Amino acid sequence: MNIRVSDIAAQTVSRIEVARVSISLGEGVDAFEAIRDLNFAVVPGEFVCIVGPSGCGKSTLLGALAGHLPLTQGQLTVDDQQVLGPSPDRGIVFQQHTLFPWKRVRDNIAFGPKMRGIGKAERRRAAQELLKLVGLEGFELFYPSQLSGGMQQRVEIARVLINQPRVLLMDEPFGALDAQTRSLMQEVLLDIWTKMPTTTVFVTHDIEEALFLADRIIVMSARPGRVIDDIRLPFARPRHGELVTETSSCG
Repeated sequence: MNIRVSDIAAQTVSRIEVARVSISLGEGVDAFEAIRDLNFAVVPGEFVCIVGPSGCGKSTLLGALAGHLPLTQGQLTVDDQQVLGPSPDRGIVFQQHTLFPWKRVRDNIAFGPKMRGIGKAERRRAAQELLKLVGLEGFELFYPSQLSGGMQQRVEIARVLINQPRVLLMDEPFGALDAQTRSLMQEVLLDIWTKMPTTTVFVTHDIEEALFLADRIIVMSARPGRVIDDIRLPFARPRHGELVTETSSCG
């Protein structure tokens, strides 16, 4: 099996349907309704940001889309197939990286293909392509602890993309970074997404980040989270770093 960035970029991307979804968490007296009656769709290749106050269920929804959390009501589908559990077709990037500290960067990225039985030469070649894509050529033999926070997140993104997901789920992936690094990583992500326009659902509490990244912004209410607005952004792509400043000054 060959894994090439050009092949990933050309792959079919997926449509997501969220239909009357409610999720309750906890048990007994500790049980609470996290999200209630969510309804929206994400078209193939769209970049959607979900924003809302802390505790509104943004990460809960992402966990359900990843297949890690069961629904209380409703249905989640990807290309008309019900989400019933985790799948490499739905890659997820968290705020804190999940890299193996004892593995070098190249082998962290190549871990998914290794688990699928792809040979060492092929998976390392694919990892090298992804390293180039995320701007980390020359860091193949470094360990995660030798990298900055932004570089660790680049490796994390590459490790997800090497599995050729049709949907990319991102749970505040830059939330732990300083402001300058966060701004840089937003531009890096858009550059990657331009080359590999995977259907993306990106959770953030930062409206400026959402304005810079998204095609659409879905706004959720306080808990139990409900969709209270669905905003399509008029900004052309490619985006540039001054976009948020310009929109803020016009507001």
